[in-house]
Amino acid sequence: MASSPMASIFLVMVFLSSIFIATEAYRASSRTVQCSHGGPGIQFPFWLEFRQSRDCNSPGFDLLCRGNATVIRFPSYGDLVVKSILYNTRKLNLIDPKSCVPEVFLNLNLSLTPFHYWYAVRNYTYFNCSAPLSNAFKEIPCLSGVGFHVYTVESYLPVPGSCKKIKTVAIPFSYSPYISDNSFGLGLTWDLPGRESFATKGHRHILSIDRGNGKVLSIGIVIVALVARASVKIYRSRELQKLKKEQELEAQKLLADS
Repeated sequence: MASSPMASIFLVMVFLSSIFIATEAYRASSRTVQCSHGGPGIQFPFWLEFRQSRDCNSPGFDLLCRGNATVIRFPSYGDLVVKSILYNTRKLNLIDPKSCVPEVFLNLNLSLTPFHYWYAVRNYTYFNCSAPLSNAFKEIPCLSGVGFHVYTVESYLPVPGSCKKIKTVAIPFSYSPYISDNSFGLGLTWDLPGRESFATKGHRHILSIDRGNGKVLSIGIVIVALVARASVKIYRSRELQKLKKEQELEAQKLLADS
């Protein structure tokens, strides 16, 4: 029976420690991390594989570190480098490591991802020709080679009869030889219809956890204090009873001796 109050204190302390550990684990998974100094800050809804917990994060927002580069992988295309993430405007700026943005536009399928293009899109048709066309058409060098020449035009324009249509896609820009930036047009945004924005949701989730844990921690401290106080009283009461019994036994012994 004497160990019951101490056992209660121990159980309460274990409970509070569990809350503290869980809170710190969540904060560790929610804080901003980077693949390298100066790299884009990674925070909710994005998360970094192998360095942050999958809990409370959404599918499709997982990022990877490749050396010092921050990378996002699209099944329809492959890896693209993350140049920057603007959380206030929900803009994800990407770089094509192969320096062929027209190829990204041709093959990137965003329909099964939480992303869509930041810029307004129009339908463009890619087509392949066995011989080069006139200067009225702008050949895409990174998609062309010996014996094949790739071009793109707006979808309402006819494809030359000597050429073969590859695909019509909805993309932000057509090819221009004056734009050689490997990130031009590779801006994405994210939004889930009918749901609260991830940033707001994540912020509220963190606040909710912190406030909830704060209340539980306060209640726990009060409980520990009350249990400790009760334990001290019980201990003192038992010590006093023990002392009285010893005094009674001593008195009885003195009477017996007399």
